[in-house]
Amino acid sequence: MSIPLTALLLASSLISPSAALPACPQIFGHGGYPTGANAWERDQIRQPNNPTAIRQYKAWGSSGVEADLQLTRNGTKAVMWHNTSTWGLTGTKKNITEIWWATGDTKLDGRTITRGPFQGETVHTFREWLAAMRSAGMVGLVEIKPEARQSLFSTDAAIKARAWAEVLDPVRENHRSQEIILYSHDSGIAAELRARVTAAGMTQVLSGGPIWPDVTRWEEPPPPWQLNENAWKAALQSGARRIATDYPSQLRAWLVGKCQ
Repeated sequence: MSIPLTALLLASSLISPSAALPACPQIFGHGGYPTGANAWERDQIRQPNNPTAIRQYKAWGSSGVEADLQLTRNGTKAVMWHNTSTWGLTGTKKNITEIWWATGDTKLDGRTITRGPFQGETVHTFREWLAAMRSAGMVGLVEIKPEARQSLFSTDAAIKARAWAEVLDPVRENHRSQEIILYSHDSGIAAELRARVTAAGMTQVLSGGPIWPDVTRWEEPPPPWQLNENAWKAALQSGARRIATDYPSQLRAWLVGKCQ
């Protein structure tokens, strides 16, 4: 039996246009960092390494953030900070690996950010950061910075053990109640990390990260976000489940009407 043309037209009009749209990806916010010579001088400390930044990135539409883990002297404290030194913080400029967390006249605890959108915030420990992320209901993508090699691969067994405990104990304590993803651009750290989390039965913390489609080379002031539109379109069309960007609010707005 043939179906009348009017019935077919009516049926097609009832099909939601959104049915053909891809699923919206989760957005992971990442604070842009300048490139080129003396980039640290132009850094505006945009990284989501503190609770104020975490809340702001969530308000911008992020479901997760990428943040940065460093280790203080002799691996005594895992802290959330991106620069090699305390540049951008109050107090005497010192490398993070050269100072203690809570002792000494150059200690890291209590220093505050001196510029940028999160001026006045303090440096937080890894445990404190994880608590803030859990409270915000966000996924934490944590980069273990290359500077941490100093203690993670120390020839002193006690320092090495303490350093890895600072990195992995908070993850062990929290990975069942919140999603945490660890990685490092340092190949040595990445290999040792994989071995240790595998031995601890926590291999899930090595997967689930976003893709990074942005093509802009960050500068201050920031380049136009529109430079990333073609890359975002390609990522969406490829079915990316999670997308990391330096422009979370712009990406969220751009996605409206393009996904569901």
